[in-house]
Amino acid sequence: GILKKIRLCLIKKLLPHLEDRRRYHEEFASSTSFHGVHKIVHTQSKARRVLWLLIVTGCLAIVIWQICSRFIYYFSWPTTTTVVVQYVENIKFPAVTICNLNRFQAHAVSNLKVIFLIWNIVSATLQKFAMEDKYSQELNDFILGNQNFSIKDFTWKNGFYLNSSTLLECDFFGKPCYPQDFEHVFTEYGNCFTFNHNDLSARRVSLSGRGLHLLFDVQQDKFTDEPSLGYTDAGITFVIHSPHELPRFDGLGLLTPVGTHAQVAIRQLKSIIQEYPWGECKPDIKLQYHKIYSTNGCLLECKARYIQDWCGCLPFILPGNGTECDLLKFYKCVYPAVYDIEIKGLCTVGTHNSTCPAPCEETDYPTTVTYSNFGGEKAIKYFSTKLKKSPEYIRQNLVRIEIKYHDLSYKITQQQKALTISELLAEVGGQLGLFCGASMITIIELLEYIFTNFCWMCIFLLLKAPEMPQWNNPPQNQPTHKEKKRGIQEC
Repeated sequence: GILKKIRLCLIKKLLPHLEDRRRYHEEFASSTSFHGVHKIVHTQSKARRVLWLLIVTGCLAIVIWQICSRFIYYFSWPTTTTVVVQYVENIKFPAVTICNLNRFQAHAVSNLKVIFLIWNIVSATLQKFAMEDKYSQELNDFILGNQNFSIKDFTWKNGFYLNSSTLLECDFFGKPCYPQDFEHVFTEYGNCFTFNHNDLSARRVSLSGRGLHLLFDVQQDKFTDEPSLGYTDAGITFVIHSPHELPRFDGLGLLTPVGTHAQVAIRQLKSIIQEYPWGECKPDIKLQYHKIYSTNGCLLECKARYIQDWCGCLPFILPGNGTECDLLKFYKCVYPAVYDIEIKGLCTVGTHNSTCPAPCEETDYPTTVTYSNFGGEKAIKYFSTKLKKSPEYIRQNLVRIEIKYHDLSYKITQQQKALTISELLAEVGGQLGLFCGASMITIIELLEYIFTNFCWMCIFLLLKAPEMPQWNNPPQNQPTHKEKKRGIQEC
């Protein structure tokens, strides 16, 4: 009974007559904004009707092809790179971290070659160092007999220091600077010192060709390193980096040997990378101990987390607030842990799916360095008299470094989307309008037409459904089928 009522309702109210449906199709064909359809329907000549049918079909095929190609291009995540040079009246000066190539005071390590090996194990967390087997027994005996030995305190007290005797001259943009303007930092070179650390004073320069001028006395007679481990140079190494980032020396440090004058011309290069899938960066990544994200800072924090989990302590050369590792843990746990991290690839950099992807914004300082011999004969005599040192000492110990901007400009290299959503929609709309004269209204008309015909088809299918069988029991006062059959037989 319910099915009959539904069918009756569909026939009377929802299902139009055949003539009404035919009239609806004709009205759609004559009124739609999809150009060419009414030509097919209302043209009397069969030849012209076939011609218009071919034209509309061909244009529709071209539109589908063009739209599919644009969507395929969009989902290939294409990018373009633009380079803009921006000139300014003043520009921020970068941070400069300087280190002595001879890391330790000679009097403290004259009989302790093992100190160099211990520090190399510590610095292996930053730069890979392979220890030869011939040193392992000597190092193991020292560590077992001096478990309370602190390489951090030893380096702080007996490493390179920066004072008026090692920093002879310091000038920044015409104003004197002092050792107190440098911040101490541990690197693979031991005690290092950073000028303009963390951009605290927001130092700027407003004239190219002027910047930071430094004169160092490396004091070769007081500082030394171990030649058998590959440290054979004498001079100053320095790296130019962003004030908010830690210095990174592996492969990026600039070397200035003794007796030379280095002139360093820098430029500022800002790189802006698109987020995945267009680029490789992830804008939502934040670092715990660094204000600005960088791959180097992320890599250090990643190593720190693994080492702290495995060894229960944290190397002082890595960022974090964990318990400092003692000498035995450095040798027995930290050094093997760093090896496992690198071999297993637990801390990777570069791509979006790596532990430390590329930063979305990064500032680099490309440099051009030129060298000359430090001082002429008169300059050597002047400094010899001033410092009360021999001319040979001046040539073997003094290093002059000048760091300045090449010009007051910075270059922005920006990665941009080659095709945005709005541009994709504009191109799709242009193809529809060019070949079919269609628009968004046309698409809505087609959707309405398709939906209406779909509803009519569903109604037809519902009306053709078989009737529901009657499962009700017959009344008691009426004979059943078996009773009727028995009565017939009796007759």
